[in-house]
Amino acid sequence: MSATAWLSKKLGSGKILCQACAQACKLDEGEYGICGVRKVVNGELKLLVYGLAAAVNVDPVEKKPMFHFLPASRAFSVGTVGCNFSCKFCQNYDISQYPKEHEHQIVGQELPPERIVELAIERGCESIAYTYNEPIVFFEYTYDTAKLAHEKGLKNIYVTSGFETHKAIDLLEPYIDGMNIDIKGFTDEFYKEICGARLKPVLECVKYAHKKGIWVEVTTLLIPGKNDSDEEIRNIAKFIAGIDPSIPWHLSAFYPMYKMLDVPPTPGSTLRRAYKIGQEEGLKYLYVGNIDDEDHESTYCPKCSKRVIDRQGHIGQYVTNELDDNGICPYCHYPLEGIWH
Repeated sequence: MSATAWLSKKLGSGKILCQACAQACKLDEGEYGICGVRKVVNGELKLLVYGLAAAVNVDPVEKKPMFHFLPASRAFSVGTVGCNFSCKFCQNYDISQYPKEHEHQIVGQELPPERIVELAIERGCESIAYTYNEPIVFFEYTYDTAKLAHEKGLKNIYVTSGFETHKAIDLLEPYIDGMNIDIKGFTDEFYKEICGARLKPVLECVKYAHKKGIWVEVTTLLIPGKNDSDEEIRNIAKFIAGIDPSIPWHLSAFYPMYKMLDVPPTPGSTLRRAYKIGQEEGLKYLYVGNIDDEDHESTYCPKCSKRVIDRQGHIGQYVTNELDDNGICPYCHYPLEGIWH
């Protein structure tokens, strides 16, 4: 299936500018965007994966990871093929890089927005998550689905690498309630060499999404020898704290994957070191991920330090939330930041 990729603009040169992400592809007739799923056909930019889902699951919302967003609830998760990044460590490379590695072939099951919303409700989900691959590359599909979902009382989550344009965020803002945005590193060198992208647009996206009132959580996958120095970790922590110290920061362990099979897994000590650095920089909510560490993946009240959301086992498997529907701590009545109902 395909549909007009309306987040685009015809240029005087005859090219079409894709306005979804910061790659800002300017395309001639027959050309594909970097994502592999947006193409100029008969003078119009088309989204080739509209209504075609390559991955569909019901997940704990904690798996996104979203820890301050309807804890212990379920998110109907959907993704397509295609991505505007080319991360060498991608865990979903089989779908994200599929069109680029299969001569622009598009695959997926037909799943229109209306059916996604129906299935989410049928399966007892409280939200829809656009995830697995980069959701901004299938923007129009996510937009139509999110709008319908909101009409039915569901919330919407973008799990993203943070290359959305301000224009895209402005359009999504009425319907997207939460975003988990990757800050994959803190140097342009890392982004260019390992991800095929740039750092600055990601930082601008985090700032702008927060400014627009979307609930933001940040994830950093710490890769040994690549982005795990004290200096780089501290710089990311300072950046997040400078926007809002209540933005949760997820520190995830890397495991050998895709084109980085020669890099060792991240030791738990690295995650705990980063956790401590985040605390030193004033962040209220820090979490480790991809390892079992109950003490460092539970939520503590910033005022009284009591554990108020307990997380055990595989992500989202056992979650005990002591906060009320407004996120109020039962011990000292501090209102924890997040989306609680």
